[in-house]
Amino acid sequence: MVVVVVVVVVVVVVVVVEVVVVVVVEVVVVAVVVVVVVVVVVVVIVVVVVVVVVVVVVVVVSVLVEEEVVVVVVVVVVEVVVVVEVVVVVEVEKVVVVVVIVVV
Repeated sequence: MVVVVVVVVVVVVVVVVEVVVVVVVEVVVVAVVVVVVVVVVVVVIVVVVVVVVVVVVVVVVSVLVEEEVVVVVVVVVVEVVVVVEVVVVVEVEKVVVVVVIVVV
């Protein structure tokens, strides 16, 4: 009788520990994903702000310089910003995939 009770208690403790570990791991994964999403959103906001600032500067400078030169500068700056944004998003997604794989 005592042996049966001890075995049942040990099994229950092991199951509870496993459930707690799984829940903690899932919470950590969700937290990492949330952080990644926040980082991506912040990067997008920064990119938008940079583009707006560049456009404002271009409008101001266009009064002083020929339009063609200004348009070329804007296109190059916007392309660079887009490339940087894509690289950041891809790197962030790699981190999320690695974290999820490690956790699973």
